[in-house]
Order: sequence, then structure tokens, then C-alpha cells
Amino acid sequence: MENLQEVLKKHKLTMDEYENILNILGREPNMLELGIFSSMWSEHCSYKSSKKYLSGFPTKAPWVIQGPGENAGVIDIGDGMAAVFKMESHNHPSFIEPYQGAATGVGGILRDVFTMGARPVANMNSLRFGNVTNNDKTSKHQRYLVRGVVAGIGDYGNCMGVPTIGGETSFDESYNGNILVNAFTLGLAKTDEIFYGRAEGIGNPVVYVGSKTGRDGLGGAVMASDSFTEENKSLRPTVQVGDPFAEKLLLEACLELFKKDYIVGIQDMGAAGLTSSSFEMAGRSGSGMIMHLDRVPAREEGMQPHEFMLSESQERMLICAKKGYEDKVVEIFRKWDLDAEVIGEVTNTGNMELFWHGEKVADIPVQPISEEAPVYDRPVKEPEYLAAIANTTIDDFAKVSNQEAFDKLFSTVEVSDKSWVFEQYDSMVQTNTIKAPGSLDASVIRVKENGKALAMSSDCNPRYNYIDPKGGAAAAVMESGRNVAMSGARPKAITDCLNYGNPENPEIMWQFAQGCYGIKEACAALNTPVISGNVSLYNETNGVGVFPTPSIAMVGVNDDANKVLPSYFQEEGSSLYFVGETKSEFGGSLYMKTLFGKVEGKLPQIDYTKELALWELVIEANKAGIISCAKDINVGGLAVALAKMSAMSGKGVTCKVAFEDARDIFSESFSRAIVEVKDEAAFEAMADKVGIKVTKIGNVGGEKFTCNDVQTTVASLKEIYFTTFQKTIEQDI
Repeated sequence: MENLQEVLKKHKLTMDEYENILNILGREPNMLELGIFSSMWSEHCSYKSSKKYLSGFPTKAPWVIQGPGENAGVIDIGDGMAAVFKMESHNHPSFIEPYQGAATGVGGILRDVFTMGARPVANMNSLRFGNVTNNDKTSKHQRYLVRGVVAGIGDYGNCMGVPTIGGETSFDESYNGNILVNAFTLGLAKTDEIFYGRAEGIGNPVVYVGSKTGRDGLGGAVMASDSFTEENKSLRPTVQVGDPFAEKLLLEACLELFKKDYIVGIQDMGAAGLTSSSFEMAGRSGSGMIMHLDRVPAREEGMQPHEFMLSESQERMLICAKKGYEDKVVEIFRKWDLDAEVIGEVTNTGNMELFWHGEKVADIPVQPISEEAPVYDRPVKEPEYLAAIANTTIDDFAKVSNQEAFDKLFSTVEVSDKSWVFEQYDSMVQTNTIKAPGSLDASVIRVKENGKALAMSSDCNPRYNYIDPKGGAAAAVMESGRNVAMSGARPKAITDCLNYGNPENPEIMWQFAQGCYGIKEACAALNTPVISGNVSLYNETNGVGVFPTPSIAMVGVNDDANKVLPSYFQEEGSSLYFVGETKSEFGGSLYMKTLFGKVEGKLPQIDYTKELALWELVIEANKAGIISCAKDINVGGLAVALAKMSAMSGKGVTCKVAFEDARDIFSESFSRAIVEVKDEAAFEAMADKVGIKVTKIGNVGGEKFTCNDVQTTVASLKEIYFTTFQKTIEQDI
């Protein structure tokens, strides 16, 4: 092959990988075959840098029906019903083209879920942006990205008729060069009607359905497996364009198909398009496949084989039908005004044979490319910065009065209400939403089929992960579970989206490895297995990577949809209890970042026994009807948590807590909550039985907010909480 080094560089392949390709094929690849290997062995598709650390995740439990390895994970939620869910990243496309990048991220994760036979019933998203508060070029661009991403998510989800019921939006300078857009979808299906991405049965037809294939998204998987530089920031051709109306038709056509016994398997065409879907379906079954690329519906003139194989055009599926039923499959999709063509069949050769107008243009063994991609054991090295920041405490800085500290913390975009974001999303469509966005802690939907409720929460504190990558990842699992428990639901399983910088940097690889260790430890201790997920690496621009950001989405089950616990005050005069113990723990805290501009110190102590005790107390107290609301204490500590509850409810609070250090009202110790109690004696007895400390700290009521030496009015809290974010984001409009 001429100019081999240049060709390999373009395809993001190493010489060692090329030698492996020669061994697999027993000859030189042609350019089409090289493009297929490049996509399938990209970081985005093969997980070649991360696979080593992903093995060993807890993935099994009596309620897990399907763990990692399929389009989405599945858990049993009782009475013959299953929840199907997954989280995916669309970071690189969203940074290049925020509207389409975010929209197609939503479209892709929806397809992952309804491909499994589930109707999507809830979306969430986890969004990370850079600094949006200044008037410089960077902040203006970040505000533009916020507006574009939110519009893309809202428009696509709203058109699909799937409610966006929660998520999180946070900001840090580390995302100035790479924003993160992580999308989550949950669907419902009957436990005996789950479909899988497999192609098996010699002679069974392979059917292409959905929208036509265009040239959009070419090389997207490879692009998402590289860092940004000044040279490659403008990669607009690699961003796909979504059509939610076509996706809605595809959803309904698929759900109609699933009621029939016509198919063997179905796979979404996501990253690497027709390449990944065909190779993965055949690879899972040990089959071969013939495909005639000239039969693929084309949106543009003069398209060539490599464009059909590598395009990431949206709203497309690949189906393995049962022989003799292909016409019935085609008929269903054409009825819904979608393209549908038989483009190939399953073989027993073990090879993917591609034809173009009768001529064989590629012949690749399936198993090595789909199941045996390179697995790297990249060098790891503990980052040098950790030693320099580990011993920082708030005593290293000048003291600030609690009132001044509170006023600054409560008016940050990190704390303030994000209704500007979620009001652009339809959260009530399908009429099952019980706890909508902005309700604090988890979001909840009703499952009409069995009278239960599903609670879900997406969480990660990047500052914690920066100062302690292992503990920070574990803390994200704890936080997402705690939020679910605060709604009265039992946490059951997680999906994750592991966002990190360049894995070729040993310090980044160390952060990633530690994050995986933290997730494994926390999920095992809390009995919440990992059932699906995604890895996104190379989130870096000009050598500057994002903070380690392992986003965790937890799903839990509440056996009674009529007993969903609110997260803010319900009754005037009611008693407030503080659950858990507080230490002066400010490592990675909002307090240290906001007041002193530092992300340093030691992570708060992790104690899984105390965490589980907190969950147990709130879940059981809610079942017994002795509490009115519960809110976990996290970013900003006790004072900020109480202030949010006060602003949301419009009710005042008088609270006094004895701490050794007055500043501890802002401490971010883990495994703590505020609970509004109806029956004090019963609650205290239950806490004693569970083995967790509870303390009465005050009462709800009035028009003033008092927490130790911090005082303000409810009206002032509401003004700050509900207007700060909108003013910040809209200042350029």
C-alpha cells in the first residue's frame, strides 16, 4: 500500500494494528476494509484502552435480566414488567455542532432502548459546560453551547413524545475545551418480550429499515476517538443530522413489529453505522453475513461502498428476519413511510462478505474484528498534582463569615434552579411523571401496568473525581443511589458514562483505572450492579483534559406509586431532623471552589454501611407514613440543602445545629439527609433500630430562613434561586 504511514494516520491505526490486520486477512486490506477495521477498532467502538478495567464490574443480581453487552441493560421490576435503560455520550459532536450533536445523542440512546423491544418512557441528561459567568470570549462561547445543546435535546425529545424528567447541569473551567453531553433513556417492556442484537440462522434475511443513508457522520466513531486540536476543531462533516419525526415513525414501526414473530434480532445503527451493526450482530452469534451495498437506500447520488458502510446517518436499524417473513417485515416499515430493503443474509462462513453490483468488494472474518479488537494495557501513573493538593484544608484560607459565604454559594450557577433548561423539555407527556425536573433529588415516573414507580437520578461531582478519582467515582454511585432512596424507592442498578481525557497520557489512564475501581467497590457494597454503559475518552483540547467525570444514572423501584416521597417542605410547623454525622470535610467542596478558587483537599470519608443505613431509614419510614419529605445533603452542605428546600416550598425554616466548627454548615460529608417528620417517636425508634444517628434541628414555617448564623427571607431565596441561571445564560441575547 502506497503512503502507508499517511494512510494509517488518517485511519487512526498503529503499525502494530496494521500488522494484526494483515494476519487476520492473510493479505493486504483494500481501502474499504481498512476503513471498516479503523471504525471497529476505534476507541469509541472497541473500548481498547478501557476494556481491561471494565471487566470485573458487578453485573449480576436476581433482578438483572440483561447486563452489559447488548444495546441496553434490563432489570425486572415485578409483575412481568422490565425496565430497559442505558446512558450514552455525544460529547465530541456536541462541542462541534451543539444543536445536532445533542439532538442525535438523544436519538441514538432512544434507539438503543426501543431496539430491545421497550417503549421509551423517560429521558434524562447529564450536561457539563465550562465557565458561563464571565464576559470573555470563552464564557460567551460556552453560553452559546448551553443554548444549542438544550435546544437540541428539547426539540428531539419533545418531537418523540418522550418526557425528559431530570438530569443535571454543572459548570467548571475544565470543560472550556470539551463539553460533555450524556443522554439517558429508560423504557418499559414485558419481561418475556425482550429483543436482542443477534443475526443467526443460515439463510435468514438481513433487512435494512428506517431512513435513507447519506454522507453525514462519515468517520464519526474515529473522530470521537481523538483529542481536539486547533487543526481539527472544525469537523462539521462528521456530525450527523437528526430527524425526530422519522425516529418517531421508526419507533412505532419497531413496536408493531415486536408484536409479531417475524425476527431473530435487531440492532441500532449507531457509531460506525452499518459496519458496527452488521459485525456486532454476526459476531454475537458466531455467524457470517453477505450484504449487497448497492441495495442500501441512498439519500445522495453517487455514493460508494465505504460511504454506505461508514455513514452515521440517523434513524436506521438492521434486522435479522426469519426466512420467509422478510416481506412482512418490509411491509410494516413501508406502511410507516420508512425505507425497508432486504440487503443480505446470514451465512455459516464466519466472514462478512460485501458486494457492490455483484462484485465482492470486501471479505473480512467477523469474529476477530468484532470480538477480538486490540486490548491495550496502557501505562498508568499517579498524577503529580495529587500530592500537592492533598493536604489543603479551609484553615489554609482567611475566614469568611457564614452569611457572606452563604450569599456567594447560593447565588452560583452550580446551585441555582435550572428551570431555564428543563422548561424547554416536555416533562409531562405520557402523563406518568410524578417527580418532574427541578423537584430536587431523583425524578420519578408511574408504571401504570403494575402500580409501581421508577425513580432515577443522574449524578457525578467532577471536583471529587479530580481530587480522588477512585473515591469520587464511588461517591457518584452513592449520590445517585441516595437521591433515589430519598424518593422512597429501592436503588436497583446503574448505567454509567465514563468521561475522561486522553488515555495515551499515563496520568489520565490512572484516573480512569481508579474510577473503575471506585465504581466496582461501590456497586458491590451497595448491591446495585452495572447493567449497561459507555466510555468516552479523548475529551481533551490542546493537551488539556476534562476533570474525570464518571456520570452514574441509578434506577430504583418503589412498590407503591402513591407513596413517592417529595424532596422539599410540605407542612407548616412540622419537625425537621438531620440524619447522619458531619465532620469538617471540605475537600473538593463548592465552599472551597467558590470562595477561594481551589479544587483541593481530601475527599470526605466513605462509609457504605452508613450509606445503606440512611437508605433503609428513609425507604422504610416512607412506607410507614411517618415522614413527609427527604432531601440528601451534598453540594454546599446543610445550609444550601435547607435553602433549596425553602425556596422550592416557599416555606421558611428555623434551624439550629451544634457543630464544632461554625463553617460546618457548608461541609460536604457523605451519607446525610434532612427529613421532615410526622411522628418523632416512631422516626427516632426506627433510626435507632437501623443504627444511624438522627438529630432534631428545627421546624418548618414562617417567612424567614435561619440556619445557625445565616439569615435571610424566603422571598430573597426564591428570587436568587429561580432567576440567577436564566440571567446568566441569556445575557448575550
